[in-house]
Amino acid sequence: MTVRPISGAGTARGRGGPLALVLGALLVLVTACGGGGGSGDGDGNKDDKSAESKASRARVTIAPKDGAKGVDTSGELKVTAAKGKLTSVTVKDADGKRIDGKIAKDGKSWRPEAPLGADTRYTVAAVAKDSEGRAATRQAKFTTLRPKETFLGTYTPEDGSTVGVGMPVSLRFNRGITDPAAVEKAIGVSASPSVPIEGHWFGNDRLDFRPEKYWKAGTKVTLRLNLDGVEGRPGVYGEQRRTVKFTVGRSQVSVVDAKSKKMTVKRDGKTLKTIPITSGGPGNETYNGKMVISEKLKVTRMDGDTVGFGDAYDIKDVPHAMRLSTSGTFIHGNYWAGKPTFGSANVSHGCVGLFDQRGGGDRSTPAAWFFRESLLGDVVVVKNSKDRTIQPDNGLNGWNMSWEKWKK
Repeated sequence: MTVRPISGAGTARGRGGPLALVLGALLVLVTACGGGGGSGDGDGNKDDKSAESKASRARVTIAPKDGAKGVDTSGELKVTAAKGKLTSVTVKDADGKRIDGKIAKDGKSWRPEAPLGADTRYTVAAVAKDSEGRAATRQAKFTTLRPKETFLGTYTPEDGSTVGVGMPVSLRFNRGITDPAAVEKAIGVSASPSVPIEGHWFGNDRLDFRPEKYWKAGTKVTLRLNLDGVEGRPGVYGEQRRTVKFTVGRSQVSVVDAKSKKMTVKRDGKTLKTIPITSGGPGNETYNGKMVISEKLKVTRMDGDTVGFGDAYDIKDVPHAMRLSTSGTFIHGNYWAGKPTFGSANVSHGCVGLFDQRGGGDRSTPAAWFFRESLLGDVVVVKNSKDRTIQPDNGLNGWNMSWEKWKK
């Protein structure tokens, strides 16, 4: 029996030979693509898991948020880490100056050591690592507030000056300070050779620094003001960042004895000269105590009305005047009292007088000599006067306060 092909089958087979090959090839390609995709998906899952396993679990948070404006200068900047520890925090201002700060011992947080500057743009870059040492980073930028009101501190002595051993560092603020701790924390006074230095507030607008005893001759003193951004009173911010340096010269301490009417000038512990003087007369006695020369005037006018004496005196061309108190005590040249007065009588209104010529033109007089030999910061000690001891805040005269009281 002959077997016949099904109708059309032969034609289909005849046509389908090449078509089958093409379809087969396409099927192979599709299968290859599909199979490759399937295999790729499997490898991709492994890569994703691998990448995920390599990513740090540490998380860094920066406050304030990126782009913030009007940020308070104190208390708002903080960098923290979760599921890890901070290893690096860098904060810089617009000039590239780094801001000092500390990472906490547990590595979980960082804060600046001092208030930030006002009206300043800062950048923050922080790095934290997880327990496996994998790093996570974060950056942010922000701008601090622009204060509506500010305060300044006027300082004594001047930068680069050479002063006597009694010169304190004295700051006078133009606004009363209600947060003295914040202001004092932003001020540093150091000395070389090193010596303990403490600050003392007189009222709410004056802060003086000194060691327990007079500075040693040759000491280098540095004052650092970092008041920019410090809130001294509600809504009132400092605006100073400055370094002031001065040198302590030779040691000169002069002792005025109101009873003997003589002044002994000692330099570096040795007597340089003894000078006859006149001090305050009855009812106008000179203050006792340690007084620091705070101003030198080659010639000045002394008007009793400016210091509470009314029209008791008005003297022009007073030579070689050196201020000892804010209230008007001077050690100065005296040309109106006869020369025999010096060393024999106390006739002034509270000042210490040395014989001199009007206007100070004669360099040979005792007053001219003492003026030339004196520095701002030299000490003049008055004793045996019948008046009280001068108040520590009357001039630069904090040496009249005990060290224990000073530190309080």
